[in-house]
Amino acid sequence: MPILRIPAPLRAYTAGQAEVAVCGETAGQAMESLVSQYPGLRPHLYNSRGELRPFVNLYLGQDNIKTLQGLETPLHPEDHLRLIPAIAGG
Repeated sequence: MPILRIPAPLRAYTAGQAEVAVCGETAGQAMESLVSQYPGLRPHLYNSRGELRPFVNLYLGQDNIKTLQGLETPLHPEDHLRLIPAIAGG
């Protein structure tokens, strides 16, 4: 089962969990598994059209899935994903 690493600012929505086991054969299915387990995350990760927000980056190993096959990027049971929201400041 793939593991998805949750950044500290979003752990309040995962009951403090730093890593969550997710189901799915693609990155998109893994993300859906995450938000089905923790529905409070959905508005932080997806827009009103159900699309992943542009500032949400998902990495498989060292690669941003945006440079692979996007949410259709295939996963293996031993894969580790990292959720990294872009942070802006001024």
